Amino acid sequence: MNDMLVLKHISEKYQDKTGEVEALKDINLSIRRGEFISIVGPSGCGKSTLLSIISGLLKPTSGEIYIAGEPINGISDKVGYMLQKDNLLEWRTIYKNVILGLEIRHMLTKENIAYVTELLKTYGLFEFKDKYPAQLSGGMRQRAALIRTLATRPKLLLLDEAFSALDYQTRLAVSQDVYQILKKENQTSVMVSHDIPEAISMADRVVVLTRRPGMVKSIYETTFDMEEREPLKTRKMPEFSTYFNTIWSDLDVHL
Repeated sequence: MNDMLVLKHISEKYQDKTGEVEALKDINLSIRRGEFISIVGPSGCGKSTLLSIISGLLKPTSGEIYIAGEPINGISDKVGYMLQKDNLLEWRTIYKNVILGLEIRHMLTKENIAYVTELLKTYGLFEFKDKYPAQLSGGMRQRAALIRTLATRPKLLLLDEAFSALDYQTRLAVSQDVYQILKKENQTSVMVSHDIPEAISMADRVVVLTRRPGMVKSIYETTFDMEEREPLKTRKMPEFSTYFNTIWSDLDVHL
C-alpha cells in the first residue's frame, strides 16, 4: 500500500452557545508515502481542527483515519506534530531539547541517539548542541524543533502554521531548510498554512478547503519545470503565478 495517510468521510460537529456547529464535512483524502501536502482555506474553515483529528488529539464526529494502513482511534506514536512556536525548553541545551521526545517515550537507545547525532551533523546544529535556545537564531531554533520531532521517527509529520512566528526573511529561509530536510528524510508531511505562496512553493499538492463546514473543494498538483525543486526557486517560475491566481480564486476570499 503506497498511501501513508487515508481519511475517509471525516466530519466534525461541536456545540457552542449558539447551538451545533458543523466544522468539517465528509473529508476524503489520501496522501502518498514521502509526499508533502499543504492545506489552505478561508479563515475558520477547520484546517487546524483537521490536523487535531489526524493527530488523535480530537476524535471526529464520524469517519475513519488510517496511517500506514492501520486504523487510528487516538493519539498515535506514528504522528509527529510541529506547532507555531518551537517550544524549546530554555533551560535545556539544544542536544537535551532534541532528545526530549525520546526521553518521554523511553526510546533513548544507542540507535536513536546515533540517529539524532547524525541529524544534528547533517543539518548544521552539531556544533551548537551544547548551546541554549536563547543563543540560537529563530531559524536554528526551528531546525532544532524539527530534529526533535524527527528523532522519534514519525510515519507522518503535521505542521500547523509552523513558520508563522518568524519574520518574513527568516520564514523564507526556514521553509527552504525544512523542505530540503523533509525531502531528504522522505518524510510524509501535512502542512496547514494561511500563506498561499508558502503552500505552493513547498507542497507536492495543495488541498483547498471550502468555507465552514470545511470540505475538499479542489486539489492541485504543483509541478515545476526544474531539475531540482527548491521552494525559493519555485517562486520565480512562470507556473507559480498561475497556481497562485487559481488557488486564490478558489478560496473565494472577499476583501
